[in-house]
Amino acid sequence: MDPTSFTADPGRLDTVVARKLGVPRADVQRAIAQGLVLVDGRRRQKSHRLAGGESVQALVPEPGELTPEPGPLSIPYQDDHLLVVSKPPRMATHPTVSRRAGTLVNRLLSLEIPLSRRGGGDRPGIVHRLDAGTSGLMVVAKDDATHAALAEMFRRHQVDRRYLALVRGRVEQERFLVDAALERRRARIRVGAATGKGAATEVEVCERLGERTLVEARPRTGRTHQIRVWPYPSISALLEDRLRSPGDRGEGRARGPAAGRPIRGAPSGQSLALTGAQSRPGANRVFQIEAVLGADLLPGRQQRVLDVRR
Repeated sequence: MDPTSFTADPGRLDTVVARKLGVPRADVQRAIAQGLVLVDGRRRQKSHRLAGGESVQALVPEPGELTPEPGPLSIPYQDDHLLVVSKPPRMATHPTVSRRAGTLVNRLLSLEIPLSRRGGGDRPGIVHRLDAGTSGLMVVAKDDATHAALAEMFRRHQVDRRYLALVRGRVEQERFLVDAALERRRARIRVGAATGKGAATEVEVCERLGERTLVEARPRTGRTHQIRVWPYPSISALLEDRLRSPGDRGEGRARGPAAGRPIRGAPSGQSLALTGAQSRPGANRVFQIEAVLGADLLPGRQQRVLDVRR
């Protein structure tokens, strides 16, 4: 496979290359890390700012064919246009160049149902995503028109998403707002008031369990990992969260009686409601679907079945 050469547009290197080649930015970032993208003959970082006019050579390996993988998959709702699935924890949403198996997409392909192609070859049906460690509900589009309608709803914040999170420490307030700017520093998301983008999450206590607290988090914004980076003193860190580490030195670092212990796991997206008028073509009704309380959050406890309203 020969590299593609082109004259750069202004912008961030990985974004410009992804747009030019029509491939996922994550695949471009891996190619940049492998030295397969050159700017005027030199290697650059993925965040390198292009002025425009530079000569770019890019070789992004083509991914292999996706293989359907049968396996259990809870589907609380399905119609002719979309389905809502409950993604298990520790499962990636979609494949990448280096990971072609074991994802939610592989499971979806085994269902032999139509899936939208608007998101690209590696993301059939995928309108939004959850982190690999996060369990919870996801809406999947069966056709491109539904995909476009749902994507617009997410863009307009017309999809109400709520997550359960088990956190360290006893949270005294019943209800409060976490409002702080977040920024990306290499592979981590940290609190950064000076250069970060605004992120707001409504938090309500569900249950206090000694030195742990089960809370419901409702994001007002859609920043990466905003629920998992808690810049609030009473919430020291999510229990079972691999994203953070006890050595973090940011404002939202782990504090309190459990600080310093290993952190693994992630939140559980337990509620998803489509509140816009056009949740799918020809539909003008609102529906809400709620999942069970994830056993990955409270292992050994009986799961709580929540209401399902359509």
